[in-house]
Amino acid sequence: MTSTKRPTSAFVLAAGKGERMRPLTEKHPKPLVSVGGKPLIDQVLDRLWAAGVAEAVVNVHYLADQIEDHLRSRKNPKITISDERGALLDTGGGVAKALPKLGRDPFLIHNSDSIWIEGMGSNLDRLIDAWDETTMDSLMLVAPIATSIGYDGPGDFQMDTTGRLTRQSGARLAPFVFAGVSIAHPRLFDGAPKGPFSLNKLWNGAIEKGRLYGMRLEGIWMHVGTPNAIAEAENAIANSMTAGATLPGED
Repeated sequence: MTSTKRPTSAFVLAAGKGERMRPLTEKHPKPLVSVGGKPLIDQVLDRLWAAGVAEAVVNVHYLADQIEDHLRSRKNPKITISDERGALLDTGGGVAKALPKLGRDPFLIHNSDSIWIEGMGSNLDRLIDAWDETTMDSLMLVAPIATSIGYDGPGDFQMDTTGRLTRQSGARLAPFVFAGVSIAHPRLFDGAPKGPFSLNKLWNGAIEKGRLYGMRLEGIWMHVGTPNAIAEAENAIANSMTAGATLPGED
């Protein structure tokens, strides 16, 4: 399924305090922590630009000046700051605040700490090509927990043969975990609450309507939530480079 409205803008979540990443985040925000020699936020923005995303809105709160200074000289994609210094708004509230900057067309939402080693081709290109606003309110990139690095949770979703997502129920592990990237139509935020709230609230509403879909990540997703996970990710990157894989910006 494809849509004529190919998303060309993105919202990058960079406002969090990164408490699980301490002590690395005591003096620097998590998006500026380096993995494989490059700050996390640069890996994200390079990948977005390579996928044809021309504009990115980045929200800031914790150590916001450092992120703004780091991004000031960046030309591609074009950066706009969404300032949350006054109050941290969580994932959903942060996007909702920035909606006027994002326009009325579908857009990507990208965690600033979501990185992966590509399989065959670009996962973001595949995600954008699969977007269909007639049937979807949100399309997520989801990773198989069995092949992910640094993730030890129970998983998030089940996915049927059409790509429709549902929450895992019961005691079993869910086969898929959200990989930190999605496409959203602005209508996903219709009736959204004011102030801080999680995107999970809106995703649950989309599940009830049968309009939350997923696409399986091809490659290796790396969850870099703690300092120890950085070493695991860097080992995986080094091994992949030996095998000839590419990282964002190196195509």
